[in-house]
Amino acid sequence: MSYRITLIPGDGVGPEVSQATIRVLDASGVTIHWDTADAGEPAQARYGTPLPDNVLASIRKNKIALKGPVTTPVGYGFRSVNFALRKTFDLYACLRPCKIFAGVPTRYENVDIVIVRENTEDLYSGIEFEKGTPQQAKFIEFVNEISQEKIRPDSGISIKAISEMGSRRIVQFAFDYALKHDRKKVTAIHKANIMKYSDGLFLSVAREVAQGYPSVEFEDMIIDTLCMQLVRRPETFDILVLPNLYGDLISELCAGLIGGVGVAPGANIGRDYAIFEPTHGSAPHYAGQNKVNPMGMMLSAVLMLRHLGETKAADRMEMAIARVIAEGKKVTYDLKRDDGPPAGTSEVADAVIEAMEMAHAK
Repeated sequence: MSYRITLIPGDGVGPEVSQATIRVLDASGVTIHWDTADAGEPAQARYGTPLPDNVLASIRKNKIALKGPVTTPVGYGFRSVNFALRKTFDLYACLRPCKIFAGVPTRYENVDIVIVRENTEDLYSGIEFEKGTPQQAKFIEFVNEISQEKIRPDSGISIKAISEMGSRRIVQFAFDYALKHDRKKVTAIHKANIMKYSDGLFLSVAREVAQGYPSVEFEDMIIDTLCMQLVRRPETFDILVLPNLYGDLISELCAGLIGGVGVAPGANIGRDYAIFEPTHGSAPHYAGQNKVNPMGMMLSAVLMLRHLGETKAADRMEMAIARVIAEGKKVTYDLKRDDGPPAGTSEVADAVIEAMEMAHAK
């Protein structure tokens, strides 16, 4: 079977890790026809927008996209392209598997955690009021009238909204994933002891949904307790399901447990569309140097193959990546364990392709 998939190379190191990943996918035996569309800084320079209409049209047509990292300005400029894509296509589930591969330098062992992060609500919903604007003043006046608590007039404001519908579908996603992938436990993360009407709603919905999945163990945990327990005994966790902001932070923490974002894949999945991308940034200072680790992008492509039902190809690709990491000879500087020279981005792709071919020959 062949597929037509949107490719968004991204900016910074995005085109390099994207090209390396495409080469490995070509060797996987799955036939993919690519519709390439620019987003981020290249699109901004060419079209005057970081997310032009042709990108959205391509994703609407193909339903699936593989995306490289895109630079997001900090504190100025356009809002995140990732945020816009998630909102446009209602990609409500952010899937972040964090698994240790033998040979990756890390302080931990036996970590295999799946982060299921709600992707559309919470403090990331984009409802904000800038300090000093008429909208901010009007909002503060309204809140001060109806609430016993008062907001300072010099405040910037972001709204935290968590809905029953949003909570229900993300928790159901986590439990369905557990059943499909033979996972044993789902842990719902919250701060319901303080935020009783937002996190409290998330928790009550999670408990209700859990009753419909009696074969999967369920527990809930306060976010600060989770942070401590992840450092102390991460091997005790299986699937974590979290509201948006907590999910973002814990995803990075868990990537640190397994050796860094260079081996942490990601997927953003909705009912009709899915976009797969590495979890690391665009690292523009490394662009064009053939230096960065492409395995986060490659492992995201593995998630994409599994989503497409190409399980054998996904297994073959993941095992080849694992073999290259374990051997430690053709890996980038962040995974290097000996005194030999690190491999470049393209050399890593060569090594993974060779490992796939060797496995196929057997």
